[in-house]
Amino acid sequence: MKIEIRNAQNLSFREKQVVTMKEMGASAAAIAKRLGISESSVATTYSRARGKGYETVIIIPGDVLNIYDNGDLKDD
Repeated sequence: MKIEIRNAQNLSFREKQVVTMKEMGASAAAIAKRLGISESSVATTYSRARGKGYETVIIIPGDVLNIYDNGDLKDD
């Protein structure tokens, strides 16, 4: 799985950290502990990043989802 943040150039380094961890499912408490900041700072940073209009895309290879039969999808 890969995570791509579109319009990331609009985000600060800290905002990128928080957004990435949040999009991976980390709680505010876990993010705060990992980054050494308060939970309220996580919330503020995440809110500020959302206001800048980033878009997160999660890329999951099809073979991981076990949806391909011999490499293609064809109607039988």
